[in-house]
Amino acid sequence: MTVDTAPDSLARLQISFAAHIRDPDTAPAPEGIEDRRMAIYRELFFNNIRSFLSSNFPVLRSLYDTDGWQALCRDFYRDFRSQTPLFPEIPREFLRYLREQRQDHPFDPPFMLELAHYEWVELALSLDEAGSTAIQADADGDLLNGIPFLSPLAWSLSYRFPVHRICTEYQPRTAPPKTTHLLVWRRQDYTIKFMQLNQVSALLVQKLKENTSHTGLELLTAIAAEINHPQPSVVVEAGRDLLQELKDKEIIPGTLRP
Repeated sequence: MTVDTAPDSLARLQISFAAHIRDPDTAPAPEGIEDRRMAIYRELFFNNIRSFLSSNFPVLRSLYDTDGWQALCRDFYRDFRSQTPLFPEIPREFLRYLREQRQDHPFDPPFMLELAHYEWVELALSLDEAGSTAIQADADGDLLNGIPFLSPLAWSLSYRFPVHRICTEYQPRTAPPKTTHLLVWRRQDYTIKFMQLNQVSALLVQKLKENTSHTGLELLTAIAAEINHPQPSVVVEAGRDLLQELKDKEIIPGTLRP
């Protein structure tokens, strides 16, 4: 005969309590607890998660009616096992749920994961502890003859769908033929900025991200060769202005110090 110890009894109560809070439709509440009291916990826990997701994914939220959004939040809350208890990490866990566990649903838009990622980036950058001062930069360095580099607080993103344009009035069902390239960065005043990149600017940003030894002139010359431009000098001149624009926007901190 097994003896029911107090710790064992408490553990079973906690498991039963948590299971009911997570999935009240199928997991019964612990015996002996008034349903009115359980309802307070059911609503408090779920409403906190739903409110947090709504505030961090406002565009995605706007694409669902109230019942549809509630069902999506409930599925995440009930079925997904998050790896962190920290509230600021809930949006990242929601992304993991969409990417790794969410099954096809007829009301989910085809750009759902990309849009959610795009909306998550703003929060992620606002909390990022990286700083442009982590790399020694010459703020007044020559962007053509020096070695320019990308701020660690500038993220280049590529999506199949134009996620920056999606709203209730614009919801494409198929991806356009051209990839959407975006740059998101955090300024020193902690404001988050977004800009769309064309083919050349996307190439330049990618090269800046990986750059540790090439001058701005060398990067622009390489880009002219990659796109097979008939007049490389035109790319270099336009690129000079683009480098300065990126510097003015705090996307480029400067050039690497020798």
